Amino acid sequence: MNAEIQTLHNVWSANRSAKLIDNHQISFNELTNSVVSTGPFSFFIIDFYDMSISNVSDSVYEMHGLNPDNITINDILGTLHPDDIGFVIRAEDFLTKFFLEKVSREKLMRYKISYNYRVRLKNGSYVLFNHQALMLTLDEIGGFGKSLIINTRIDHLGSTPNYKVSLIGLQGEPSFMNLSIDENAEVLISFSKREIEIIKSIAAGLSSGEIADKLFIAESTVKKHRKNILAKAECKNTAQLVKTCILQGLI
Repeated sequence: MNAEIQTLHNVWSANRSAKLIDNHQISFNELTNSVVSTGPFSFFIIDFYDMSISNVSDSVYEMHGLNPDNITINDILGTLHPDDIGFVIRAEDFLTKFFLEKVSREKLMRYKISYNYRVRLKNGSYVLFNHQALMLTLDEIGGFGKSLIINTRIDHLGSTPNYKVSLIGLQGEPSFMNLSIDENAEVLISFSKREIEIIKSIAAGLSSGEIADKLFIAESTVKKHRKNILAKAECKNTAQLVKTCILQGLI
């Protein structure tokens, strides 16, 4: 195991559950409905208690040449681009601190974590992937249990990671987009549940009038939301907004 992968293990081990958590706490099928895929993808469940892997999709072989029957977490980490593994380490450490200090560990299962990095394909080339993670179980003190991981190929949208992380709120929680993992950076972009509804409607091609009818609000209110959303996301138009939100796993 190389030093960088060991460092990532250290980040996780400091926060993992101290005991095995029963599978009955997992609602796998329900949670997969919250995961967005805009291209070829693979998935698996990691148990942070013993770092075991289960529920591995056959596509990990088709995409990366890894055997789903005996795959390990180190096999998966070994496919990351050498220049991006440092970002992944910092991102995982940042997210742990963010939940502890800004949100609360108890709400981990109400958020989908998303960021992107480059991954090696079966043919040896590296392309951009979007990483999405949903925590499935926690112990009574917030220690990490099992997490569903879905990695989606998004090289049709770009070739270089933006080195930002996003937290997509579920069950009415607010979302935080494009967070810098720089410890000195301010958290600037936070989307409300209503704003997320409007973003998804924009991505579906609905006009402001159609969105107003769908959400039972005034068209002028929709237009105001659209203006505020573009400003928050620092996007010039809706096309740029949709691309940004796809890259961050929001839509």
